[in-house]
Amino acid sequence: MDDLVRIPCVLMRGGTSRGPFFLADDLPADPASRDGVLIAALGAGHRLQIDGIGGGNPLTSKVAIVGRSRRADADVDYLFAQVLVAERRVDTSPNCGNMLAGVGPFAIEAGLVRAGAGETTVRIHNVNTGKLVIAKVRSPAGRVVYAGEATIDGVPGAAAPIHLAFLDAAGAKTGKLLPSGEPVERIDGIETSLVDAAMPLMLVAASSLGLTGGEAPAEIDADRALMARIEAMRREAGRRMGLGDVADLVVPKPVLLSPPAGDAAIRVRYLMPHACHTALAITGAVGIATAIATPGTLAARIARPAALPADLRIEHPSGALSVRIERPDPDAAPVVHVLRTARRLFEGAVLIPSGLLPAPENKTALEETPC
Repeated sequence: MDDLVRIPCVLMRGGTSRGPFFLADDLPADPASRDGVLIAALGAGHRLQIDGIGGGNPLTSKVAIVGRSRRADADVDYLFAQVLVAERRVDTSPNCGNMLAGVGPFAIEAGLVRAGAGETTVRIHNVNTGKLVIAKVRSPAGRVVYAGEATIDGVPGAAAPIHLAFLDAAGAKTGKLLPSGEPVERIDGIETSLVDAAMPLMLVAASSLGLTGGEAPAEIDADRALMARIEAMRREAGRRMGLGDVADLVVPKPVLLSPPAGDAAIRVRYLMPHACHTALAITGAVGIATAIATPGTLAARIARPAALPADLRIEHPSGALSVRIERPDPDAAPVVHVLRTARRLFEGAVLIPSGLLPAPENKTALEETPC
């Protein structure tokens, strides 16, 4: 197999997503070379990703790259890569909070962080956004365990809880919670809230697009006229948020808001952006929760939140996601806590064509300007 190169990786489920986790030192430092390896590894460019280990869906075509952090306030650096399914392209502009759930366990088992007795705190620097996330991982007897009693909608069975706290999430990409300076504005005649907290979002009331908000993801995906209109609005939202031309980016993410059908605070349909999520991205949940706690936004108008601290449930197509919002200081931005689970699925090596690897490689794959 002289024409193939083995790259160690671990396949993990993180929250409601799944993908390979790589050590930064095992991938090329050059972003273009690194992306070429990821495209080959996952089989991007085919809707089934038949020539790689991707799952043929945006939720299973994700990559986590982890290495020791160069920041004094973090243990590890985590670079998230969204590998497009039907296109041979990689987008590192967003973070992914679901894949982030697997970073703590992966880092501990890779020897990057020493396990504590009972519980291990892992300080994660997200390279994509420059923000810090604190993960608490169950580790009795000084080792990671995956079995437990925690359940999350969108994943069968139960597993050990992983608690994530998103610190200073506001302005993840733009530097501002409300990048345009307004809690509500109109795009194409429709009220929107442009919010940047963990993930840049374009919030829209589902009713303003002629929807109930309870539509199934497949129903939304099949309405091509609706998707085209949302995409046009998203591109204008990106311009107003200072992100420039976002035609080739997956941010900002459109979110359709509506009153809940059950006992949740709000109901959402989260677009990724060209397909509707079957559940809800964690970074999306952080952004939505922060918007609920921000007076004047569409999310605050629909959810009518209680005073902080508050426990909220966000209804999505697969159930609901629970978050806790706290404001440690009256003048500080809210801190959002989320419960997730993860599982180590497979470990070994992925084989990629040797011609994709430049030589020699002396730097780590995270040595780049944060996206």
